Amino acid sequence: MTTKYLKHHRGIIYSILPVILIILLLCPASLACLSDVQSFSEEVLNLWDTGPITLDPAVSSELSSHNYIMQIFSGLVRLDNDLEPSPDIARNWDISNDGRTYTFYLNENVKFHDGSPITAREIQYSWERACNPSTGSQTAGTYLGDIVGVTEVLEGKTDQISGLEIIDDYTLSVTIDAPKAYFLAKLSYPTTFVVDRKNVSKGQTWWEKPNGSGPYKLKQWERDNTLILEANKDFYRQIPHISEIHFHLLAGQPISLYEMNEIDVAPVYEYNIERASDPGGPFHDQLAVFPELSLYYIGFNTKNPPFDDPDIRKAFCLAVNKQKIISVIQKEMVTKANGILPPGLPGYNEGLAGLDYDPDQAHQLIADSTYGSVDSLPPMTITTSGWGGNISASLGAIIQEWHTNLGIEVTVKQLEPEIFLYHLREEADEMFMLGWVADYPDPQNFLENLFQTNSSYNTGDYSNPVVDNLLKAAAIEPDYKTRMNKYQEIEEIVLDDAACLPLWFSVNYMLVKPYVKNFSMNAMGIANYSEAYIER
Repeated sequence: MTTKYLKHHRGIIYSILPVILIILLLCPASLACLSDVQSFSEEVLNLWDTGPITLDPAVSSELSSHNYIMQIFSGLVRLDNDLEPSPDIARNWDISNDGRTYTFYLNENVKFHDGSPITAREIQYSWERACNPSTGSQTAGTYLGDIVGVTEVLEGKTDQISGLEIIDDYTLSVTIDAPKAYFLAKLSYPTTFVVDRKNVSKGQTWWEKPNGSGPYKLKQWERDNTLILEANKDFYRQIPHISEIHFHLLAGQPISLYEMNEIDVAPVYEYNIERASDPGGPFHDQLAVFPELSLYYIGFNTKNPPFDDPDIRKAFCLAVNKQKIISVIQKEMVTKANGILPPGLPGYNEGLAGLDYDPDQAHQLIADSTYGSVDSLPPMTITTSGWGGNISASLGAIIQEWHTNLGIEVTVKQLEPEIFLYHLREEADEMFMLGWVADYPDPQNFLENLFQTNSSYNTGDYSNPVVDNLLKAAAIEPDYKTRMNKYQEIEEIVLDDAACLPLWFSVNYMLVKPYVKNFSMNAMGIANYSEAYIER
């Protein structure tokens, strides 16, 4: 789909430059005026994107929306450039000797965009709202569930979290159910961000005009057309260098817009990586690569036929030549996943072999299964995200591998992204294709969220009591090395059970104009616009 886009503001400078030069010759004092014009124009960053699904921090659970929410809102804690929990709204904190009670001391200079103060009561309101069943959050249990009393609120038994205590306007005490090394990192997730209760009271679509507290404000939003963020000049940390960010939503091919100077940064995909990386081409020196802690995988519905049999799950894993797909279709832009935990994540085990390509063993496993043969298998459908019935080339290749190597036909059900991302548990068929990007750099974020019995994100309903017990033990293990060893043991069990088919670990490739300085993306796939600047 092609929609309208805003013209790049650099064109304004070029058109008035001769007039400005004449003015300077006549009046050197006008230099200050020229500086103002350049500053205004050069502070605008033009980007391509598809746009957010929601701007409600309590509801958002996907990267498209997070990219905006992280700019508009903020929470007690953030992850710094080293992905360590750092002060945000909270200027510092104390942790009790038993590791269960955190006392947060708030920065008294933090305000919402409209200038109203943020106190401990706003934090309490925001968390209790997120956990209230009427809000419809799919993330509150996962990211706030360690706090004492959250379960009761999620179940509708009360509307107050008993583990929260307001000491004074700028001091908040939080008690969790057990000492957990990753708790602070969890508080960097959008579910925990503060919202303005007066803003929320304006109705269900309050978030279309949000009153946040982050480094940018929402200035304009025309769906499928334009979204503009403007710098929050009263931001309590470093004020952004770039005064406005213009997102051109669904405005055409990003690399074409980039070449025409309509956007300043463009994502690169497998179909244009060769052009972007060509040493003799115009973009080679502008290609930036940002590591990402992510896993792309195919999940199996382990409760229903035929994937209730682990031998069938293993057969489907062994029948896919992942390296061939990565080389031919993905153009080596990703790394083959032998396990669940991506490189760079604590606990990553580079020695894992996983279930590698072996069609002969796959046939044998089907023969040994409770189904006995391919002819006894029921019809199978894989659920994926997208529009217009055009599935990804990678998924098409995987389906062809199953057909060629096993003689199995798999049909595809495609859901619009909003339905897929927020209703997959209800809509998923026998299989589903999904990507998981780390929310914080800890193996718990992958293994517990995706494979613990009854976890909100355990879409395949995988369940293993041994895994559950190990996850509980790892969560409260105080020794780092012992904890990582437990997660590696959990990963091996999950792989041996073929709970999913790990495909690849991804990386972000971006074209960045030479005049855009200090642009970066963290390992969670979130761009750091606040520290970027434009220099011509």
